[in-house]
Amino acid sequence: MHEGRPFDPYGVHRDDPYSFLADVVETEPVFYAPLLDAWCVTRREDMVAVLRDDRNFSARDHNPRSSVELPEDVSRMLRTWRGAGALAVGSLDPPEHARIRDVLNVGFTPARVRAFEPTVRAIATELAERTAESAGPAEFDFITEFAVPYSLEVICRRLGIPDEYVERCRTWSEQRIELMMLQGYTDPDWLREYARGLMEFGAFARSLVQERLAAPQDDLISELLHDGRAGNTLTADDVAVQVPTLIFAGHMTCAEALGTIVYQQLRSPGGWAAVADGKIATRDLVEEGLRFDSPLAGMYRTALHDVVVGDVPLPAGSRLLLLYGAAGRDSRAHACPAGFSPGSGSSAHLAFGHGIHFCLGAGFARLELEVAIQAVADRMPGLTLAPGEPPRHRPVFPLRALSELRVRQQGRPSGRPSERLGDTRTPAELT
Repeated sequence: MHEGRPFDPYGVHRDDPYSFLADVVETEPVFYAPLLDAWCVTRREDMVAVLRDDRNFSARDHNPRSSVELPEDVSRMLRTWRGAGALAVGSLDPPEHARIRDVLNVGFTPARVRAFEPTVRAIATELAERTAESAGPAEFDFITEFAVPYSLEVICRRLGIPDEYVERCRTWSEQRIELMMLQGYTDPDWLREYARGLMEFGAFARSLVQERLAAPQDDLISELLHDGRAGNTLTADDVAVQVPTLIFAGHMTCAEALGTIVYQQLRSPGGWAAVADGKIATRDLVEEGLRFDSPLAGMYRTALHDVVVGDVPLPAGSRLLLLYGAAGRDSRAHACPAGFSPGSGSSAHLAFGHGIHFCLGAGFARLELEVAIQAVADRMPGLTLAPGEPPRHRPVFPLRALSELRVRQQGRPSGRPSERLGDTRTPAELT
């Protein structure tokens, strides 16, 4: 059994991992993948059990590992760019996790999300109008023209990142992806350039936090330093460690989800017109998109003791990959797992994880996605797929990122206001 299954999400299964997983989930729901050196968990109930069990499973090594041996100076920079021994909240186990998480939650309460909603709408409206006007009837890449700049501007505005650093934050985030998910030989000089970029990222975060410590502004970094619940705030070092992850996770997963949701609806019966006409509720479309193809395909955990997962005994030290995307296609949790059907009750997905590491910005992300889709549907109601081959995914597993999404508009862009809000509660209030 330890010979495993040839699961290759960087190569042959990059665009469609689900067909492979559907073939094995019934007979071997927990299987070993030699390429990943991990035990893949495919059933929702097994993943939930692991995510609830903080005594037997650690999140400390939850990120993918490069399969390439890195030069020593590059490895050293990767270990220290946040600070010596520093870990983002997603890599922390109890009790340290709770200390950091409790303060971070303050920045994403329903009240904070509601207060920031007008800013999100303004960003989405302006960018959708600009994209519609500049593209006209010509085809364009929805990912680079809208999804990425929108998601990046929203999270940077929330954090209080100066405008002149926004594009650099995107570059630093891309450098982190490349180094963390490296699967083939690369020029050492190129690796060193990217590692030095991460060192700059860490230094920038520390410098910005020191500025907000001395002179607070109306932004998330200042809130974490000064507005903690019952006086419980984070130190400058604590906050500086979290800033790059908030930027990275805050814009990349949103951009990926936007691309996937728009793509799936464009190729579905009714197309984008069903959204523009209000036949499909924006909230339903977002939840189904997150269920159907999660922007984070999975997350790693490490067994701290001998354990049993899905009837499979695993020794201490085993590395597990919880395939959140496969949970979204689990027939035990979803009536029609392989069909894209907004409004069919999609909210049981694991796109935001589960347990103590459930995404702290889930309500914020839902708002961000819904507002973006509303703005695009209002200003580009005639959106269609451009002719050509289906889009490919980038080899950045466990992220699920389309490399591009070529689209074009039919008819004139619309300037009408959104009428599809329905439930007036914010996404944060529903979580």
